[in-house]
Amino acid sequence: MTSAGSSQGASPDLPDPAGMRASDAERERIAEVLREAVAEGRLDMEEFGERLNAAYTARTHGELEPLVRDLPVPGSAVPAPPAPADPTGWRERIGGTPTSRMGIAIMGGFQRKGTWTVPRAFTAFTLMGGGEIDLREARFEDRDVVIRCFALMGGVQIIVPPDVETHVGGIGLMGGFDHTGSADGDPTGPRVTVTGLAIFGGVSVERKLRKEEHKRLKEERRRVKAERRDELRTERRELRGARRDERREEREERRLSLEKDRRRDDY
Repeated sequence: MTSAGSSQGASPDLPDPAGMRASDAERERIAEVLREAVAEGRLDMEEFGERLNAAYTARTHGELEPLVRDLPVPGSAVPAPPAPADPTGWRERIGGTPTSRMGIAIMGGFQRKGTWTVPRAFTAFTLMGGGEIDLREARFEDRDVVIRCFALMGGVQIIVPPDVETHVGGIGLMGGFDHTGSADGDPTGPRVTVTGLAIFGGVSVERKLRKEEHKRLKEERRRVKAERRDELRTERRELRGARRDERREEREERRLSLEKDRRRDDY
């Protein structure tokens, strides 16, 4: 009885998972992991070919598992680190198709301003006229741009934001280039080189705040001025209140003094 009961209570041997036959769907899943790995650079083409061939010829789970043992499951890989912060926004403003490559003013003028895209090389020519090149809100085709200015009895004014690295060169014959605009800037931003020739004319480079920054600073100054005005009003109110309290105390002291003198006279 006992032996029969023990025989009936024993669990049948479970099959070894590694020895189980692999299906076509399982082979295809392994192949997809390998394709993902080679696309991410985890496997070179030779390793990929060897493992892919082994995957499609594998008969059991035990033959498939070692092929992806050292690879992450798709979707479970460690995410790439976030891009570094870009507080100045220059990364988004470098790159794009140039809006204009040349500005010409003959007895007249031209302007390039707003959200235009500066090419790698921009040429400005003025003859008895003037040109304005405003880079404060502009995009840049490349990080390094060159602005060539030729001013003949005319002038070119270039406006750059304070955080743009600027180098001013050029030759002046009975005219000149204003080199005071040369300065270092944000290393993540563009580098602007101004060069060319000025004959009886001039090329100037000015560093000005962007309109939004100028507006922000103006609002900030206005806010600080308003806060200071409120503080002064509060201080004046507190001062007037303190003076009223002092006068009240003085009157009370005089009243008490008079009352004391009156009592002394009564006695």
